[in-house]
Amino acid sequence: MTGAGEGWLSDGLDDVAGVESGLWVCGVDYVGGWRSARESADRLNRALLGAGFELSAVRAVASADEAGRGVVRLAGWPEAACRLAVVLEAFADRDGDAW
Repeated sequence: MTGAGEGWLSDGLDDVAGVESGLWVCGVDYVGGWRSARESADRLNRALLGAGFELSAVRAVASADEAGRGVVRLAGWPEAACRLAVVLEAFADRDGDAW
């Protein structure tokens, strides 16, 4: 999924996994993990858009960890994260139990 504002994601937000996240190990299927994470990130991004969020403010980002497992991170501006928290809290309060 693409959208406006993708460039801001490289402004220091790629280092959240730590020092080892930049290493590639021969034989590890990073692409498989990333593909799985990408499907989940795309679904979450569609939900964020449906809830009125701009992907330039908050978005799900797919990657893979050092073992090749898919990872989805939420990256965004603090104000957008607070707004998302309000939405999730309202949902949890309404339904009692989110699951």
